[in-house]
Amino acid sequence: MPTTTPLPPPTWPPWPGNYNPVRAFLPPRRTPPACWSPRCGLPWRRCPYFTFPSKSGFWPTAPPAFTACSRLYFSPKLLSDLLLLLSLRLFRARRAFLLGGLLLLLLPLSVRAQIVDDSTKVLYGAKTTRVLYESDILREQYEGRVIDTTLTYLHQQRNWFHDSTFQQDLGNVGTASRRLLWQTNTRLGARLGRTVFDKYTRDAADVPFYDTKSPYTFFRYDQSSAGEQVFELSYSRSIGKRANVGFAYERFASNKIFNTNGRENFAEHNNLLFFTRYQSTNDRYHALFSVSTSRHIVPEQGGIRPSALDVADELYPKNLFDYGKENIWLPRALNRDDRDQVRLTHTYRLLGRGLTVYHTADWRRQQNKFTDTFTAAVRDGQGNLLFYPPLPLQSNEGTDDRAELRQLENTLGLLGRTPAVEYRVYGRYRNGTLVTRTRRGVPGVEVPALPDYSFGQLFVGGTAAFRYRQLVGVEVAGELKPLDVKPDFTSQKAEYWLRGTARLGPLSGELLTSSYAPTLTQQQFSGNHYVWGPDNAFYPTDFRNTSVEQLTGRLDQQVGTQRFELAASVVNIRNLVYYAQDARPRQLDDAKRLLIGTLRHRLQFGHIFTDNQATYTYSADERGVRFPKLVSNSKVYYQSYIFKKALFSQVGVEMYYQSKFRGYAYSPSTQQFYLQDHFTIRNYPLVDVYFSADIKTVSLFLKMAYVNQFLPENGYFATPYYSGLPRRFQFGIRWQFFD
Repeated sequence: MPTTTPLPPPTWPPWPGNYNPVRAFLPPRRTPPACWSPRCGLPWRRCPYFTFPSKSGFWPTAPPAFTACSRLYFSPKLLSDLLLLLSLRLFRARRAFLLGGLLLLLLPLSVRAQIVDDSTKVLYGAKTTRVLYESDILREQYEGRVIDTTLTYLHQQRNWFHDSTFQQDLGNVGTASRRLLWQTNTRLGARLGRTVFDKYTRDAADVPFYDTKSPYTFFRYDQSSAGEQVFELSYSRSIGKRANVGFAYERFASNKIFNTNGRENFAEHNNLLFFTRYQSTNDRYHALFSVSTSRHIVPEQGGIRPSALDVADELYPKNLFDYGKENIWLPRALNRDDRDQVRLTHTYRLLGRGLTVYHTADWRRQQNKFTDTFTAAVRDGQGNLLFYPPLPLQSNEGTDDRAELRQLENTLGLLGRTPAVEYRVYGRYRNGTLVTRTRRGVPGVEVPALPDYSFGQLFVGGTAAFRYRQLVGVEVAGELKPLDVKPDFTSQKAEYWLRGTARLGPLSGELLTSSYAPTLTQQQFSGNHYVWGPDNAFYPTDFRNTSVEQLTGRLDQQVGTQRFELAASVVNIRNLVYYAQDARPRQLDDAKRLLIGTLRHRLQFGHIFTDNQATYTYSADERGVRFPKLVSNSKVYYQSYIFKKALFSQVGVEMYYQSKFRGYAYSPSTQQFYLQDHFTIRNYPLVDVYFSADIKTVSLFLKMAYVNQFLPENGYFATPYYSGLPRRFQFGIRWQFFD
């Protein structure tokens, strides 16, 4: 519809009484939109002539002699609904049926929530949609955080998943991985210890909740020429002023790179999440609830199987980069990781912000299942297994080992916050059961591999912080698990962690000490290829608690357009439990010390930006734990508007580098990384060239990954006998809808 030109405003008498038609029709706490029409005559001010919808159509808020100076807008269907319908075509029928059902449930709510006036473009957007996390609610910060619309990390593959730390993986999306650098453990009590697929799974404590003034839809799709794929779709909308509901679906997938003649599916991860948030009318009660289920499946190939000619070649192992032509050790092995989580956190304010009671109920299930069928290709001439230990322990036909942990946690505590002081104290009780099964004979019969293990554990903890403006801050936090009793009535040592932090301007210091028990898998395991436990005569595991003391100093200083972040840590580790060269757990008898230095420098020079970070780790020996001495990531990019400010873009180069080290080997049947001494991963750089752009609510990137392949090497190893992906083209799109 065309825009009309208003007549010159005459002098009108004031509206009778306290009646103000503009305030009567404006949404609560909203201001009129800015007038962008050159015909209005009020540039860069608030336009007094605009309309708002009513049940009978559009009602003018200016006197009847005037018309609106902006275009009337009508939306017959939300863009988010159109996107949902389009995305369903990307998946197989069973996924389409599931998402289609969700769409049918949400569609009536979406249609009723449509905004049909011209103020939508101004009122609703990234600045009016907020995201909240459980940690915000537990700090009584209810205003939420701004939605991320930046381009800085859009292309970076580490940020495609739920753990953006540097990782050692098996060279492909969906494969097992572990954190490359040291991080002190602060998770106490019973832990399963199967963590190699953690980075692909969203933890229930980190689920995002939304405060939306209009329906909000998030869509992300990343793809590479090598078969890497990331898909994410989430939808959230408010129900009234006090509640918000939504769902999210994500899928990670990849194609085979070894022993393949074409595009064969490899790993696949699917996660479905439902979430809702509620706050009472007086803002005293807040609740967050989520249900999440994930299914992860990945073939385990055992790595590249070099031939006798490969080993005899003087270039070995640099001659193992034929990718699809390379043979593998395990043609039929498969790992599954299934997880379900239900979490409720709610708070009730008793006395202002000084005293609030909260409760968290967390139920979760994790099942790990490894299967393999023994063919002639995995045996030698005498019938012994080649990749595994020679003789299987349960079945000579194949392996079917599974472990399932179910646990329930209830946390009850008090918290409070003022501008200067913040505190939280809590008690938590955890009870659970670990069930371990295996199959024997042909056909396989499922039998217990270990007796069922049940536990109940009590924890107490809290945090207290004091801040004076932005200059001084002191914080103390910790948690304690007192002595408990096992089912066999033997005592177990107490566990704890304690952290103290002091900050003065740009300087800060931190002392962290912890003592924690080995994981349940480290304490006891029984499968077709490995067995260990506290009562095992050959591989006993009567381990003591691991103790860690870590002292860290930091400097974070802005100097003009430069920012420096410097950290130095001294880490003392006693009684470290690790997986030794035979892939079984061991414990160091003496202490081990690490020296860690981290530097990050960011600079802006006009439209040119640089971001460089590096971590140096020193250890006197390689006992128990190993790291590359140097891990760095550097990026330089040019950022500006182009096409008359219609498009905001970045063009840059990014390089990852790590020095040589004897990287961990991987055992698929136990889902554990372990030490090895026969293979050194050489130092290598990975250089990427990328272009990112932002057009209103659409962001996209184009990237050529590993452009330096063949300069000078044909490839690199991410893990011993697992090569990383070759040079490939990647692209991605992120689309956010606020209507």
